[in-house]
Amino acid sequence: MIANLVLAAGGSSRLGRPKQLEPWGEGTTLLGRVLKNALALGSEETWVVLGADHEKILARTDFAGCRVVINHEWEKGLAGSLRAGLDALERGSRVSGALVLLGDQPGVNAETVARLRQVYRPGLTAAVVPRYRYVVSNPVLVDRVLWRRLMMLEGDRGAMQLLKAHPEWVTEVWLPDFPPEDVDDQQDVERLRPRGHARGGEAFEVEGSLVGSDKE
Repeated sequence: MIANLVLAAGGSSRLGRPKQLEPWGEGTTLLGRVLKNALALGSEETWVVLGADHEKILARTDFAGCRVVINHEWEKGLAGSLRAGLDALERGSRVSGALVLLGDQPGVNAETVARLRQVYRPGLTAAVVPRYRYVVSNPVLVDRVLWRRLMMLEGDRGAMQLLKAHPEWVTEVWLPDFPPEDVDDQQDVERLRPRGHARGGEAFEVEGSLVGSDKE
C-alpha cells in the first residue's frame, strides 16, 4: 500500500501571495489541481502538509479524500514539512511507502507514477526515483524503512539530498519526458496556468476535509 504525501507548506515568497490558491483551471486552484491529480494516481491514501496561510487554504480548497497535517514550523524549510508528513504517516497509517509530491508541481504525469509503482517492492526497494532525460527529479517513492532517516533532515533539504548521498538505496526509472516544472513566481504562473482562466484572488469553498496536526 502506498500513500501520496503532498508537501504544500511553503510561504510563496517569490510570488508574494499564497500560490496554493492561484486559480488553476475551471473552479479550482493550483493546490486543488495537484490534489485532484494525486487522488487519481491509484494510491490508497492521500496526505497533505500545509503550513503558511493554512487557514486561508483550508477555507478555499476541497480536501475531500485527503488527510491534512499542519506543519507549524514551515519556515524552517522543506525538511520540516517532510518530517511532519512522514511522522503523521508513521503514527496514523499502515502503508508501506510514501509517494512524495510537491504542491507546486501540477504537471506530474500519471504514467510516470505508474512506472515508479511498477518497480517498487515493499520492504525491498528503499526508494524509486524518475530520471527524466538524464535529470533525476520528482516525485520520489520512499519505503517505510527510510522514513526515520528522512525525518532527520534539516533546513531546505528534501528526500533527494539524502538519496544522492546513498545511491545504493535508489532504483531509477528512466523516462523520455521532461521533469515536472515548479510554479514559483508570476512568470511561472502565466506560463504554466491553463489558458483562459482568471488571475489570482478567487475564493473556493471547502467541504468534507479531514484535518489533523503535527503539534500536540
